[in-house]
Amino acid sequence: MVLTGRSPRGSTGLAPAADRSSAALTLGHSLTPSCLGPNEHLAGDVSEQAELAHLLAARRATAALDRAHPHITFPLLHWVLDTWSDESAREVFRQGAGLLADRYRELGLSRLLPIDRVWVGVRSTRPDSFGGFHHPNQGYRHVQLASVITRYGRLDDPRLASPELVALDLLRSYAHDCLHWGSFREYRLMTGEPIRSRYGINWRDPHGRSYSAPDRADAVSTRNLGIVMEGATDREARMIATAVADRLGLAEHIAPPDRLAFRDTTGRLEPGDFDHAEPGIASRFHLAMAGYEHGVGARYARFLTEFGGADSHALHELILAAMICGDLRPLTTWLDQRHGPETFRRTFRSPAYAGPDPFA
Repeated sequence: MVLTGRSPRGSTGLAPAADRSSAALTLGHSLTPSCLGPNEHLAGDVSEQAELAHLLAARRATAALDRAHPHITFPLLHWVLDTWSDESAREVFRQGAGLLADRYRELGLSRLLPIDRVWVGVRSTRPDSFGGFHHPNQGYRHVQLASVITRYGRLDDPRLASPELVALDLLRSYAHDCLHWGSFREYRLMTGEPIRSRYGINWRDPHGRSYSAPDRADAVSTRNLGIVMEGATDREARMIATAVADRLGLAEHIAPPDRLAFRDTTGRLEPGDFDHAEPGIASRFHLAMAGYEHGVGARYARFLTEFGGADSHALHELILAAMICGDLRPLTTWLDQRHGPETFRRTFRSPAYAGPDPFA
């Protein structure tokens, strides 16, 4: 994996955070002094918290990169934005940044993932490398407090075949990982290592078992809190991408593989979209897209319909707000009023979970 350093700021319109103590939501450039995200917490006594902070700081002092992609060059997001020559692509991301800032503030997230903690794969030495939201082994890295993503399209070709679509896909990835970054987390010391004992509306017991069990492979809805949170996160990111596409009048791309990518990024996929696999370099990308839609997007949508009905959007917003702040009371109260007492526990708790009861 090749890393490139920072470049001077360009004219992307994305300013660094001038005052990190301000309540203003900005695209920042630095970690907080404690090296914690906005809603991260350390459990234990004073000495345990100090050790946790030391261990996390050490991991977060370096880039959030592994060795899964040695053939890809990863500069920082702001460098990618500054070097785009296509003004329409720059405008897509510029408009999206404003929209997601306002939207996330409404949900309770007052800051966004700093753009110097986002690494974007832009070039590959492999001729079969195709990037975008569904590229394997990428996404948010909570231990390192940073994100690893790739630009949409062939990574062996430096040209942007569809600049607006590249920008829209990148906006979706960034909006998605901003919610992962800003969600509630709790870390505990276990055998000398920092362990994430809670994320959003989900818990793990001392044995590492999740509060909810995995879904069956043939499930059409979900009862897994990881899928609920991933589905809520991506639904929100797609809504932002859709709003930008509609505002700028971006037409659906007809030529494969861009047509499917546009429909996926804007949340407009239909069941028949994957009936005929597209040949060529993007075929694996399409398979990953189909798997994600089946295992996450469609299951979460069905869950919202089952438990929210006509008020499914209100349920979606309650889930996001609980993920961010860590307070589940508004969500559980809403569910109890519509589906009876202890709906959350009855719906999600796995018999294998052996941790403390968060609702006791």
